[in-house]
Amino acid sequence: MDPKCPPPPPPPPSSSLLRRIVDFDTALSLRIYTLTNPIIPHYFLKSLEISGDGRLFFPVIISILLFPIFVNRTAVIPAAVYPLLISLLLCALLDLLAIGLLKHLIRRPRPVYNNNMFLCFAVDHWSFPSGHSSRVSFIAALFYFYSSSVQDLLVKLEFNHFLVDYFVPIVATWAFITSISRVLLGRHFVFDVLAGICLGILEALFVFHALDDENLISFFQMTVGK
Repeated sequence: MDPKCPPPPPPPPSSSLLRRIVDFDTALSLRIYTLTNPIIPHYFLKSLEISGDGRLFFPVIISILLFPIFVNRTAVIPAAVYPLLISLLLCALLDLLAIGLLKHLIRRPRPVYNNNMFLCFAVDHWSFPSGHSSRVSFIAALFYFYSSSVQDLLVKLEFNHFLVDYFVPIVATWAFITSISRVLLGRHFVFDVLAGICLGILEALFVFHALDDENLISFFQMTVGK
């Protein structure tokens, strides 16, 4: 070999490590999908997908927020619950921006076995991170942070004691199963889901600590009381 023409340097270790991580994630996700696909009913996984869809989430939250304004004093929603509702809406907007930006920057293709998926936006073609996982995770986290307000509402609505005591764990279980279903349905890789879960929890923490609950409660008491 000509000493004047040394061989090109090897690729940076970080790139090689990242490639190995991606390959491992791809193989692991395919293995999980292949093992569970014949066992778990598709309609069950599809139902979980719909339950965590943003097209369902936004209308529901906005409708609940506007409900007391339109029905005035007949509202059954305590003012203490409104910080939770506002937090859910703010988290949803923050999540929409964060997921869209990350998917646009990272541009990881979805699994090749992902079939029959309805795409709302161009960034939905990309896989990392999982928007469903981040959404259901910030929902579960906020219900945990506002668990006392949620229990008070359920008591006022005369739900049975079991649901009052276990509503927040039920929401957390739903969020966990929905996140896992993204891999089982072939929509995402495992690391997409893990990143989405972490992102959703961080969003919930940020919004929860950024809001002034007392001012929000006072505002909605004045609004509903008009």
